[in-house]
Amino acid sequence: MSKDPFTTRYEDLPEVLPVFPLSQVIVLPGGRLPLNVFEPRYLALVQAALTGNRLFGMIQPIDEEAAGDAPPLYSVGTLGRIVHFSETDARQMFIVLLGVCRFRVLGEEEPEDGFRRLRVDYAPFREDVAVPGGGSIDASREALIATLKRYVEAHALDIDVRALDSLSLPSLIVTLSMALPFEAPEKQALLEAATLERRYAALRALMEMGAVGGPSGDAPQ
Repeated sequence: MSKDPFTTRYEDLPEVLPVFPLSQVIVLPGGRLPLNVFEPRYLALVQAALTGNRLFGMIQPIDEEAAGDAPPLYSVGTLGRIVHFSETDARQMFIVLLGVCRFRVLGEEEPEDGFRRLRVDYAPFREDVAVPGGGSIDASREALIATLKRYVEAHALDIDVRALDSLSLPSLIVTLSMALPFEAPEKQALLEAATLERRYAALRALMEMGAVGGPSGDAPQ
């Protein structure tokens, strides 16, 4: 029986994978991340993924200014699968990456065509594949939306909160965690949250702090 090309099984996750380091950007399991790709080494990464299993990892650098083209990376990232791509003008590609499973970094391999490659372990996050997005949660959607409205107003963000009504609470948590303009360490905390309940609590706390701080993100002294 042929393998389903639209499903990534845990047993098929690659032990070594190319990665796209990008600060303040995460993709959570079950989430969809749109990316405009234009840098030559990442165009090469996307093209290599498209000719193979369509998989690569997203991970945040700890400090983009450090170590030139190879800044140190956080220890946890997410494997994603390209579910849509199109070519644009001026040698660019637009892709949509579906989050599959988080990973922990074990080490780094030699780069290939300019892009970095990591040896990774998915075992701590095996449930990501079985239950993308974290499953169900007993929490208040209304409280989350109320906090979001305060955050959006404080930061003058162009977000139509009513457009989020169709999302389930788990999908809403994933979407907001990925889309809101938090700093890299805050994004990483959301990514590494062990349970959906903890991610919900962290997300609300970050929005509450952001609503107090306003556009600068700093709380009053």
